[in-house]
Amino acid sequence: MAQVPTGSTFYVASTIASAKTTTIVTNAAEAVVTSAAHGYTNGDFVIVTSGWGRIHKRSFRIKSATTDTFVLEGCDTSSTTYFPAGTGVGTVSKVSTFTQITTVMNPSSSGGDPKTVEYKFIESEIAYQINDGFSATSYTLDLDADSIGTAGYTALKALTDVQTDTVLKIVTRSGSIILVPCTVALNEAISFTDGQINKVKAQFAGNNRAVRYAA
Repeated sequence: MAQVPTGSTFYVASTIASAKTTTIVTNAAEAVVTSAAHGYTNGDFVIVTSGWGRIHKRSFRIKSATTDTFVLEGCDTSSTTYFPAGTGVGTVSKVSTFTQITTVMNPSSSGGDPKTVEYKFIESEIAYQINDGFSATSYTLDLDADSIGTAGYTALKALTDVQTDTVLKIVTRSGSIILVPCTVALNEAISFTDGQINKVKAQFAGNNRAVRYAA
């Protein structure tokens, strides 16, 4: 069913636990990760670092957790061409706290588009294109300038100061989830426009591709 933006909520990962080392990341339709005594439970969200660039710095939800292993939901690493066996280890860090960003207006996204390389052989008048990955995805939110002091505003300001990797989580009215790995830049210069409320702008610069879950 088609949706409108109304009712969507926005959260930022304001507290991220210490990284845990991964010793095995499998090639599978959904990657199975080994990390001794990780302590995670089903439904936790983690930020992954990996030797596999296609999942490096991305955020996933955990399922099928056991004492030493868990599955990265929706993380397809089955292709050994793109995910060479044995080279995907790194770290995982649990998002301990998502803080809601309130008074959001005019959310917009950019990037995420495929990048192409065009080439032509000298003996032919026909040009060709090949795909060369994707551009980073970023989001921009306008906020009520008077939201200063709220938990979400405070979290955005702190993340802007330190420029550490974080996650923007968007929950639509239907319950679907979007996870955007990013860094945050809160511009506290107030935008004054006659006939509108005063606003500030927060930008979330994407670190890799977003992850979506239906619910």
